[in-house]
Order: sequence, then structure tokens, then C-alpha cells
Amino acid sequence: MTTAPLAHTDVIVLDYLAALWAQSDDLSPDLRDELMSAVADYVAARRTAPGQRIDDPNAIISRLGPPEALVEATARRGHVPPHIRLPALIAPPAPATAPILPRNPPAGGPAEFTAVGLLTAGAFVLPVVSPIAGMLLATASPHWTPAQKAAGWVMATGSVMAGAFLTLMFAAVGATGEAALLFAYLAMTAGSVVAGVLMLNGLRNRGQAG
Repeated sequence: MTTAPLAHTDVIVLDYLAALWAQSDDLSPDLRDELMSAVADYVAARRTAPGQRIDDPNAIISRLGPPEALVEATARRGHVPPHIRLPALIAPPAPATAPILPRNPPAGGPAEFTAVGLLTAGAFVLPVVSPIAGMLLATASPHWTPAQKAAGWVMATGSVMAGAFLTLMFAAVGATGEAALLFAYLAMTAGSVVAGVLMLNGLRNRGQAG
């Protein structure tokens, strides 16, 4: 039976280990064995480590340094130098990060957002007509609960009635100045705007729940 010849890369490694063994003769037996095992493990790990594999043995040996320098460092420290310890060869895994989940957009479609627009911005343009039109659209939508729709109707129509009452009251007492009219106008629109905000929050909550 014949023995296959050693590859050139194996010869280089074996020559280095032989030189290291000869240079470490003055070390204690335990420290000498520890050094030889650490160097052998280092070479094997460098030749097989995923993502860090080094095929050129000369490159691996150059990282270790000359055998006499390695033995001197081991004798001086009383243990194997840290740079050839196996754990240092393996890169730690990247810390796992929780995936960033996109926030759910508000539920609803054009009709629902039109209703919200009529209750908020539209209320300042047409204080009576726009809120009622917005609530009619909201009532026909399945995206709000009956309680949300009822609350919207109470706030929108209640605000309109309050504004109308204040207008009549100011007219009756002769307070028809700009301040009185502005106060009545704000009272007429405030409830509708609040209703629109609450309806929009209802859409957002429904989207997050979905």
C-alpha cells in the first residue's frame, strides 16, 4: 500500500509546526502542548472558517509570526498569546434586530375621507350644509360603529343649533357686531370639527386593528 504525497500547503504547515516544537523545548510540557494545540487549531480554523477562509498557508503563518517570537511571547506571558486563541477567529453573529413593521394606514376609502373633510374643512365654508352632508356619508359607511355615528350626529347638529341660537340671541339683543358674529360662527363649526376628528380617529383605530 502506498501513501499519497503531502500537498505543498501541508508541507508548509508541518514545517512550521516542527520549527515551533523545536523552539519551544524550554517551555513546560503543559504549556508546550497548549501552544502546539492552539497553533494547530488556529491553522485549521483559518483554512475552514466560513467567510474567513484563507487558502494560502503562508498568509496564515504570517499572522502567527515567527516560531521563536511566538515561543518567547508564550514564555513571557505564561500562557498562549491571545491572538491565536480559537474564539478570536470566529466573528460574533450580528445582533438580531426586530423587523420594523409598517404602520397600518387608516381604514376607509374616498367616501370616508370625504365625510371627514366635509365635517372639518367643509364646515368653515358651508357651516350648515357641509356638516350634514358629511354625516350623511358617514352614516352610509360601514367603517364606523353606530355609537361613533350617533356621537358625530350629536356634535355636528348640536353645534349647528348652538350657532343658530346664538345668532338669534345676539340679533334679539342688538349685538350684531363682528365679535358676536364670529363667536356664533365658531360655535356653529366647532362641534362639526370635533366630530370630524373623532371620526378620523375611528378610521385610524380600525386600520391598526386590521
